[in-house]
Amino acid sequence: MVTAQKRKENLQDVPIVVTVVNKQLLQDSGVRDIKDLSKLTSGLTVTSTASEATTTARIRGVGTVGDNPGLEPSVGVVIDGVYRPRNGVGFNDLGDVDQIEVLKGPQGTLFGKSTSAGVINITTAQPTFTFGGNAEFTTGNYNEVGGSAEVHGPIIDDRLAGSLYFADRQRDGFYSVVTGQGPRTDTSSDNENFYTIRGQLLFKPDSNFTARIIADYTHRDEICCAAVVKSNSLPLNPASPLNAQGIVAGLAGAGGGEAQNPDPFSRTAFQNQPSVQDIIDEGLSAQIDYKIPSINASITSITAFRNWKLLNGNDLDFSNADLFSTPDSDANSTQFQDFSQEIRFAGSYDRLDFLVGGFYANEYLRDNFEFQTGNQFGTYLSDLFSTISSGVPNPNFLTATFGPNATFPGGTGSMDRYRQRDDNYSLFTNDTVHVTSKLDVNVGLRYTIDNKVLNSSNQNFGAGAGQGCSAVDSSPLTKLGLIPQALLNTVCLPFFSPAFNNFNNHQSESTSNTSGTAKLVYRWAPQLLTYVSYAKGFKAGGFNLDRTGCPNGQPVGTPGGNCPVSPAPFNPNLITALTANTNTFFKPEYSDSIEAGAKTTLFDRKLLLNATLFYEKFTNFQYNTFNGLVFVVDSLPVVYSKGLDTDFLWRPIRDLNVQGGLTIANTRFSHTDGSSTSGVLATSGFLGAPGSRLPLAPQYSASLEGTYTYRLPRDYMVRFNLGTKFNSRYNTGSDEDPRKEQTGYFVTDGRIIFGPQSARYDVELWAENLFNTNYQQVAFDSGFQNAPTNPTGLIDTFLGAPRTFGATLRAKF
Repeated sequence: MVTAQKRKENLQDVPIVVTVVNKQLLQDSGVRDIKDLSKLTSGLTVTSTASEATTTARIRGVGTVGDNPGLEPSVGVVIDGVYRPRNGVGFNDLGDVDQIEVLKGPQGTLFGKSTSAGVINITTAQPTFTFGGNAEFTTGNYNEVGGSAEVHGPIIDDRLAGSLYFADRQRDGFYSVVTGQGPRTDTSSDNENFYTIRGQLLFKPDSNFTARIIADYTHRDEICCAAVVKSNSLPLNPASPLNAQGIVAGLAGAGGGEAQNPDPFSRTAFQNQPSVQDIIDEGLSAQIDYKIPSINASITSITAFRNWKLLNGNDLDFSNADLFSTPDSDANSTQFQDFSQEIRFAGSYDRLDFLVGGFYANEYLRDNFEFQTGNQFGTYLSDLFSTISSGVPNPNFLTATFGPNATFPGGTGSMDRYRQRDDNYSLFTNDTVHVTSKLDVNVGLRYTIDNKVLNSSNQNFGAGAGQGCSAVDSSPLTKLGLIPQALLNTVCLPFFSPAFNNFNNHQSESTSNTSGTAKLVYRWAPQLLTYVSYAKGFKAGGFNLDRTGCPNGQPVGTPGGNCPVSPAPFNPNLITALTANTNTFFKPEYSDSIEAGAKTTLFDRKLLLNATLFYEKFTNFQYNTFNGLVFVVDSLPVVYSKGLDTDFLWRPIRDLNVQGGLTIANTRFSHTDGSSTSGVLATSGFLGAPGSRLPLAPQYSASLEGTYTYRLPRDYMVRFNLGTKFNSRYNTGSDEDPRKEQTGYFVTDGRIIFGPQSARYDVELWAENLFNTNYQQVAFDSGFQNAPTNPTGLIDTFLGAPRTFGATLRAKF
């Protein structure tokens, strides 16, 4: 039974591609968060980068890169009916989860805002009126230790029940860290250290009324996230063997700066500055259901408030040289405060199943970012560009060329504050007419109004704030066009641009849209259902929460631009990034999806086998890429995805369950529209071509999970679980640099569980990534060591988790 259409229905009756994971399989496969879930779902890819907050889920290769908080996700996460604003905010250790449904394709008609690629719908267990509980203790390698306990039962007989869940988990990091001269002292990274508490009340005064209140709180205090060198930078000058790594090594001294001979899966990182994440996630929700006795209908209300905050500091150059970092304080923090209200009226009348409702969400986003140079940054830039110019490093190159003000002393940086309010209003309906006993017609509509208001404040600080950029810009050499564009781009990045000093900006945007779906469903026999569907999705536009200057080398004030008119006559050699862009809005994203599918129930219900052909077209696709210096947001005219989704659930005998799926997705930029890769992205180091495959979009993705229970004498049992996930080759870089490609790989997990058949207790031996498969999550251009500074520069990468293993003891009463 699934709730993909906001009512309980049999999976084989729902004309949507749905992968369902029940409670037992969640336990047997060790799923605790959204990353774990991806191994059970073909076509679902989940990655994270500089913090767990920047987690991105993609379905069929479609998703929104999460490094910019102004971008809403394409894959929505809904927990107990409450929409979570970003993927990284979406899924902690939730305790007793009843079921997870992964819905593929646009689901915006029923599941709130911004679900143009799909929805992860999570349902946790309600309190029961029978007293009981369970506890679990886990230990493993990397000094993993953790446990949880849950108790539930009646508070007032047959009227009020409650439950309380608590978990605390810790594990050492997967990386060893060389700290050089510090000040960092932690010699590992990517550890786990969190606790969570979740309480529920269930009130049922009679058979028609139900109220459920959920409160939860989670605190994470972790060292995260390290990156390692994947690919060396090439020589900066044909006349010299010196590369960017060599310059960094010379500055760092003892410790070597960063890996000179890349061996990423030795998991050795180089960071002299702390890298931490401190996350608080808390919320309160209330769901009220009332069955109207006189008619076959019910009213549902879900009210929720959530607060999520991240404090994040990192060594952004990922080396032992003291180049630049983001300090660990409120100056680097992101906070979401969300209030949502949904109300639905649903029921049946004659041949009609109807549902109408309304949804309101208010989101307050508070984002602070502070970028700070280290004591060696100015020397590094001089060495870098003198080597590019002459093949010999010269620490005085900038001042000798542009004068004494062309310096970038330590403590120089930028301090940005963004405050965004988003009000989202929508009305929706989803109705099914049973035309005959075999033919159904389903129609859904949603009308949405999205209002965003952004106030931003940008400041520079430190002795060299903006003066280095101004010195280079005013130089006669620059005005004569004698300075390499790479140097101009680097020394006048928005971080250092005087245009952003004491720069305040106010922006607002309002968008309305009608989206919806239409499905034709025909059941040929009890064992066979077919359907065709069309869905139109919508994801609201937003604002780039980052400094955006007028594009270098492009006249400001061009028609349709957002920059002031340049002085006449226009000099193309002036650094136009000295002018701040006052409009950072990116367009709403639209999707059109066509599907044709079949759902079959075979061999006396022992096999459920489903297959769907799909075609999706995304217009104004919101794309975020990193070029080694800054993040760039652009709306690409067309992206499309087409292919085949299959899934099955096979139970040949009582004690064997096999579940799996295969997704073939051809997800690409437009072949014919050259502008899809020739706008802002192309001028920012984007290396893809029209028709190329999207990054992190494998053409083939397959999952397979099997569980076998062998029954022993005296009512004992041993259960074996083995699962694997396969992804074919794909590029892991947002700029599609071929050096960032990941070859096809399998990740396999295994478990053996022993205990009584009553499950009063059991002992589990487990291994994640059983064969220690090496794979990367996301590769990126290392800061100031790659394009546009050096288009053959250093590549760093965030890795997937290595093999972990351990044992878990469970008991229940």
